[in-house]
Amino acid sequence: MPKFNITIPHSLTAEEAKSRLERFTESMQAKFKDQVSDLDQTWNDNTLSFGFKTFGIKIAGDITAEDKALQVSGNLPFAAAMFKGKIESEMKEQLGRLVS
Repeated sequence: MPKFNITIPHSLTAEEAKSRLERFTESMQAKFKDQVSDLDQTWNDNTLSFGFKTFGIKIAGDITAEDKALQVSGNLPFAAAMFKGKIESEMKEQLGRLVS
């Protein structure tokens, strides 16, 4: 299974980054409700474990809110391997806006 690992630098504390992530997941769910289903999210300290299905493809991973950076990692099914670059760039863009 292809993996993705993204680091998104920011100037926030881990607590502020986590707070923004909590609001972000709610807004993304509303914004992409027609394209995303089976949204699952669980918090463990400062790590959000997430999963969702889009266009029939299940994507799952973790986002850890740290001082000065978000760490994003996960696995993509082989069916999504050709979209890995697009998925990573979209995550960087959306999460980068969130913590800027």
